[in-house]
Amino acid sequence: MVSGMIVIGIDPGTASTGYGVVEGGGSVLRMVAAGVIETPAGVRLERRLAEIHGHVVDLFARHAPDAVAIEELYFGANARTAFAVGQARGVVLLAAGQRGIPSRSYTPQQVKGAVCGHGRAGKDQVARMVARLLGLSEPPSPDHAADALAVAICECNRVPLERALARTATGARA
Repeated sequence: MVSGMIVIGIDPGTASTGYGVVEGGGSVLRMVAAGVIETPAGVRLERRLAEIHGHVVDLFARHAPDAVAIEELYFGANARTAFAVGQARGVVLLAAGQRGIPSRSYTPQQVKGAVCGHGRAGKDQVARMVARLLGLSEPPSPDHAADALAVAICECNRVPLERALARTATGARA
């Protein structure tokens, strides 16, 4: 049994927001839950954002995370989509702020680097590595859930590294 910090990773979007709950203790990681919050097309944006917010608040209440990790915006060819993703990120960050949960953002390249060792990994490579790191028999599905788990893993891996660096820096000053 893993006993450690609980991190909820979020892959934001207005149509589909992926979430992944990971428990990390030492070098062992365990998936607690994963899924996708879907909002129907044709529904006004403010209703979609309210629905995402409500589901995220429920996730936070159910899993009591120590931290939230959320993927940064990727500005591809479609600025309109990027803007909508930014609004979905905003409601997730609002929910975390309301509960006082520390949040950290990661670029897609940082997530891929943390999970696969390099920032140019493809979606299926990320999903396979997520499965391997979490001891799953197959890659998580759908893609948004796998991406959210990867974001959570990125945060879980950051904390021990940050502590080790702090100990090294403290030891160097002594």
